[in-house]
Amino acid sequence: MGPWRFLILNSHYFLGANNMETFLTILLDGLQFSSYLFIVSAGLTIIFGVMKILNVAHGSFYAWGAYTAAFFIGKFSDMGLPDALGFLIILAAAIVVGVILGFIIEQGILKHMYERDEVLIVLATFGLFLVLEDIILIAFGTDPYFAYQPMALLESVELGGITRDVYGITLIGVAAIVAVGCWWLLNKTKWGTLLKAVIFDREMGISMGINVPLVYTLTFIGGAILGGLGGAYIAPTISVAPGLGTEVIVLSFAVVVVGGMGSIAGAAIGSLIIGLLRAIAVHELPQVELFVVFAVMAIVLVFRPEGLFAPAKPRKI
Repeated sequence: MGPWRFLILNSHYFLGANNMETFLTILLDGLQFSSYLFIVSAGLTIIFGVMKILNVAHGSFYAWGAYTAAFFIGKFSDMGLPDALGFLIILAAAIVVGVILGFIIEQGILKHMYERDEVLIVLATFGLFLVLEDIILIAFGTDPYFAYQPMALLESVELGGITRDVYGITLIGVAAIVAVGCWWLLNKTKWGTLLKAVIFDREMGISMGINVPLVYTLTFIGGAILGGLGGAYIAPTISVAPGLGTEVIVLSFAVVVVGGMGSIAGAAIGSLIIGLLRAIAVHELPQVELFVVFAVMAIVLVFRPEGLFAPAKPRKI
């Protein structure tokens, strides 16, 4: 049962109880949570789809994006510069973190492990995740950062009797832009054609003159930028503190498992399912908040081990 059908079928509960505000709150909370989760998960699933690497270090891209954005938003605010610059800082933080960390990790470590066993690559990225988490503590310290300025700048709006911050609503729009952008890139551009060729037959792609190492590098950097963007954009809404990347990488894995490893559409649907169900649990039964996420993942694995929208596998003769 899809998330929308679930909400429609159960809306009579909220409406019958004269609690439309609760229903709308759950819906918006679920969509906002799904949005940032999709942005991060899209980067993770793109990297896996093209490179067949389960990148545990992806959570560090999220954390570094959040810390970098929060740090510079705070610095610029202390200097008396306009709060509107915070939006440029968010974008710049995602790009800088993705390009620098993505390039260093792919060229410095992963490049030399492509022919190794997949389990070893997972262990290597897990080790990188732990190292990057410690480097964050060295670079930014242990005190939390609060980069509320961009969110405060957009103020709030009343929707259906409830007050919501406009910044949180824009997150839904950013996720939609990312989804459309990924679809356009993969289906309407030459680069998307090259990616599909590498995904379905790497050896054939090499024989046709495709620069596969360059494709891998750019793909990894692109996925890292999406991970950084998720962290940078969510930073103004949270307390940016140590351990930030741990929860998001676990939830991102749940999303790509539910949706199907390597599928952008799967990441979108998986994010909606997990985000909306988690929002319902938070408001109605907080004791099972995390249980709901992993219960959904377990059920999907039982009936669809490759995920709901797993991409087709190449058939080699």
